[in-house]
Amino acid sequence: MGRAYWQGFRAGVPFVLVVAPFGLLFGVVATEAGLDIVQTMAMTVLVIAGASQFAALQLLSDNAPTFVAILTGLAVNMRMAMYSASLTPHLGKASLGKRALVAYFLVDQSYAISVAEFEKAPARPLPEKLVYFFGSVSPIAPLWYGFTYVGAVAGKAIPPEYALDFAVPITFIAIVAPALRSLPQISAAFVSVSVALVLAWLPYNSGLMIAALLAMITGAAIEKRLEAKA
Repeated sequence: MGRAYWQGFRAGVPFVLVVAPFGLLFGVVATEAGLDIVQTMAMTVLVIAGASQFAALQLLSDNAPTFVAILTGLAVNMRMAMYSASLTPHLGKASLGKRALVAYFLVDQSYAISVAEFEKAPARPLPEKLVYFFGSVSPIAPLWYGFTYVGAVAGKAIPPEYALDFAVPITFIAIVAPALRSLPQISAAFVSVSVALVLAWLPYNSGLMIAALLAMITGAAIEKRLEAKA
């Protein structure tokens, strides 16, 4: 068990290079938007989803209705439903408590690391898979919390020339790009990017929700068509 944990831990370590500045940036942005440290940390610990936190915070800063901010956060995190579906064959037989912990710590990085390993070694026992998953998130979650706090405390003391916002696109490129291996996946990514850009003018980032929905429909339709031809 210990070996599986450290395998997952080592696989998660490279993401420290982007998670740390990502958390730092959120802490800075959150305090600049008017959240105090308690509110900032509560959002980070409860949500633990950087992209949706940024999206919701931006909308709230723009005085968008609360339900729009919540809906946008849910839309951005809709990918977690697909992550869960693909991990179910591997972790679905775990106890309710363990599945709840997996759901909480299911972030882009832990998913990408774990699903790659599970697909390479599908015969691994369930306890080993669970330990590997929690090992993969161990270097990520504490840094996300910790650097969010540092960013919230340091705030405006961090020079703008440090350009911490580079961590956001780099994180998602590093996660998504290697996973685009099939036609449905590539098509869904192309549709999501294209529609999001075309609808960037829509208020409250509602174009993102439309892009996410159309991307999922596209990927599912192409996959279904390919299965019918097989």
